[in-house]
Amino acid sequence: MSEPFSVPVTVRGYETDSLGHLNQSVYLQYSEHARWALLEAAGVGQAELLAQGIGPVVLKTTIRYLRELRAGEDVEVSCAFEWGEGKTFRVLQTIAKADGTVSAEVASVGGLLDLEKRKLVAQPREFFKKLTTDPALFGI
Repeated sequence: MSEPFSVPVTVRGYETDSLGHLNQSVYLQYSEHARWALLEAAGVGQAELLAQGIGPVVLKTTIRYLRELRAGEDVEVSCAFEWGEGKTFRVLQTIAKADGTVSAEVASVGGLLDLEKRKLVAQPREFFKKLTTDPALFGI
């Protein structure tokens, strides 16, 4: 199996809390950034989704904090899709320091919302498979 898709991020000083640690809410922002970067790399940007009347939604997110991050540290934020049979999928992510130490694990449940019907698309994997230029990035 190939390495999961990842993007580099440098922790910025204004993202830290009063203890000098990366603020807990920023982990979500880094995760969101990596998910959109994967979609863009696979040829499925916001414009393409909106043209199809579809919007990605996050239904649940769990973050496991393992090691602190501080301003100036470089991290890699990975992103891997995990498919089931229903209307939802999982996105598994890690935020790892340059030395490989995992700082956080992020697991999300997502779906694709039909913006007109306001209901989840029945087979999101099939939707992505038709729209993407690189299905391997989605693990399909």
